[in-house]
Amino acid sequence: MIREEADFILPENAYGEEAAYTEILNDTLCQMMDADESVILFGEGINDKVALFGVTTGLAGKYGEERVFDVPLSESALMGIAAGAALEGLRPVFFHNRPDFILLAMDQFANHATKYRYMSGGIHRVPMVIWAAIGKGWGAAAQHSQSLQSVFAHFPGCKVVMPTTPFDGKGLLVSALMDEMPVVILEHRELLRKSGVVPKELYRIGMGKGVLRRKGDDFTVVADSVMVDEAMKAAGILEDKGISVDVIDIRSIKPWDKEIVLRSVKKTGRLLVADTAWHMCNFGAEVIATVYEEAFSHMRAPAIRVDYPDIAVPAGWTLEEEFYTGYGKIVEKIMESVKI
Repeated sequence: MIREEADFILPENAYGEEAAYTEILNDTLCQMMDADESVILFGEGINDKVALFGVTTGLAGKYGEERVFDVPLSESALMGIAAGAALEGLRPVFFHNRPDFILLAMDQFANHATKYRYMSGGIHRVPMVIWAAIGKGWGAAAQHSQSLQSVFAHFPGCKVVMPTTPFDGKGLLVSALMDEMPVVILEHRELLRKSGVVPKELYRIGMGKGVLRRKGDDFTVVADSVMVDEAMKAAGILEDKGISVDVIDIRSIKPWDKEIVLRSVKKTGRLLVADTAWHMCNFGAEVIATVYEEAFSHMRAPAIRVDYPDIAVPAGWTLEEEFYTGYGKIVEKIMESVKI
């Protein structure tokens, strides 16, 4: 039996032993593979020493190379294999160390995997998961550091999620593996260093459901992925300045929970969206456009986006620190807004 998120009133206090985020994902994959023989895993480096940051450690040895296997550097072909396997009744998980190279497979993803269900009138289903690690790490630079959630979300026929906590990581992975359409999971490298206590049993989190991480009355902050942690740090600083903040962890980019955002904005009248992506055409723009369309009369000040500058990601630790936006920028922008 797979339980629902609502079964756990306080996820952060859910029973179980504390474990690293990567170990929790590894255990979840084992549980799902034990429960469903149609689940298969493959990707570049899936069974090497690093094992996708530890997420797939030991899985090839446990389940055999027919269900867990390394692959050549041929993203387009492999995305096609994943779609074909899904159409034939399997539930493949295609792992990427980085999402940058999914761009090599966009034809198979956007023109085939996401469209088969629609073009067949719902007869054919494509239950596949594309997992990738995003964000800054060791100075990975322009071709290894991109957050492309807005790109994937633009295409009808798929879902895109960005977990923030180990609890959400497990629940959203289970939901993705049970879904009947392609799901893109983007895990941030920094968040994979977390640890947490989660239920041992399987549970799922409904995609399209955000969660309120902190309550406040003066400002609404909507954030994704690692920017949720930055927003929480900013909220603590702002509290000392007399400004209380609603921090919404959106969790799911497509579909996204506009109801939780609209409800908060109607209370606070102010909005900031912190997104792990470039400024142009990012998810923050979608949130703000929706708020202006459906709750404009409640806004007391212009909405704000905190995101990345319109330049390629630089290499090296020092340049990375200048490029990536954090809690300081959130505090600065909110302080400016409340003075309007």
